[in-house]
Amino acid sequence: MNVYSDRIKNLKPSIIREIFKFTADPTVIPFAAGNPSPEVFPTAQLARIAADIFAEDPITALQYSVSEGYPKLRDWLKADMEAKEQFRPGDDDLIITAGAQQVMELATKVICNEGETIICESPSFIGSLNTFRSYNAKLIGVEMDDDGMRPERLDAALTANPRTAFIYTIPNFQNPTGKTMSLQRRKEILSVAYKHNVLILEDNPYGDLRFSGVDLPSIKSLDKKGKVIYAGSFSKTISPGLRVGYMIAPANIVQRSIAALQCSTVHTNIFAQMLVERFVTSREYSGYLENLRQVYKRKRDLMLGTLKFAFPTSVGFTEPEGGLFIWGTLPYGDGVEFARKAVSHKVAIVPGNAFSVDENEKTLCFRMTYATPSDEQIERGAELLAKCYLANVT
Repeated sequence: MNVYSDRIKNLKPSIIREIFKFTADPTVIPFAAGNPSPEVFPTAQLARIAADIFAEDPITALQYSVSEGYPKLRDWLKADMEAKEQFRPGDDDLIITAGAQQVMELATKVICNEGETIICESPSFIGSLNTFRSYNAKLIGVEMDDDGMRPERLDAALTANPRTAFIYTIPNFQNPTGKTMSLQRRKEILSVAYKHNVLILEDNPYGDLRFSGVDLPSIKSLDKKGKVIYAGSFSKTISPGLRVGYMIAPANIVQRSIAALQCSTVHTNIFAQMLVERFVTSREYSGYLENLRQVYKRKRDLMLGTLKFAFPTSVGFTEPEGGLFIWGTLPYGDGVEFARKAVSHKVAIVPGNAFSVDENEKTLCFRMTYATPSDEQIERGAELLAKCYLANVT
């Protein structure tokens, strides 16, 4: 007897989570996972806030709450997002979720019928791709250039796939490539979505981590027709373990999402929401964010500098203006085989095919993070990775 549903039986575990098994070895340098740096967690601030909550308002933290989310956090987010033109009062609503990942799951559950198409950047975030796969969506990847998803390719994909549920994009410091979609490209992508009357799911977990360049308006802020669902998160700015994210979308989509959420988590962890609300409304938060950006800028500069010194110029690396990731491209060979050999040299990286719509696709690319490893590990890991590459050049 088949004990698995058709949706799940062919779903594979995340390659990144599988690579975690190698990083359990303390001698393996962790360039693979997209975890925030351990040195930046606001442990002292959260410990103090937690003590205050249990001294002042323990029942609210421990009792059931409303599915929409902790009211004080929702109010702060609405005001903050309205100031950034990412929330339109009267049209939009907001729900607190268990990280941005739950936004992907809710949006797919609410909008996408089985067999319908979801169009993604190619490559794209594996966690979202697996969510889409779990609902038996048809995935179509659209090629990117340095400015983001190519609008003419998107237009062709939508023409060829009229049963498209939504377009999925990560405009800022994209996972896995680290690329940022230009302002002109954001406008063009939105125009194509309008032309085909298709929703956009804009995933922005890294937007507050810009450490160079100029802030760009979100696609959501450019939308005047209610076609953009926005996913935000505190996972990369405060703590991924707290699992606090949020969806902003037209009110009818949010209301359906609330009903869907009640079938699974009932509501997001209220204590975690209270921690986040008290921290983001504190006087410390802006300074904390600025320090976070400077830490990541220093680590990015260190990794890029060491990589460029150690590798031949034929190996390319993106230069992100924020976020957590650098994308490497080999001149020839196989990214999967390179990742396997890298582990034998005590460095864990993620092969590019992990982020492809077609997981069997050959790739020259690989993803690295500068966030998780220490400075010493960044320097040593980049040197070991270059030795691994040079030892296998034929």
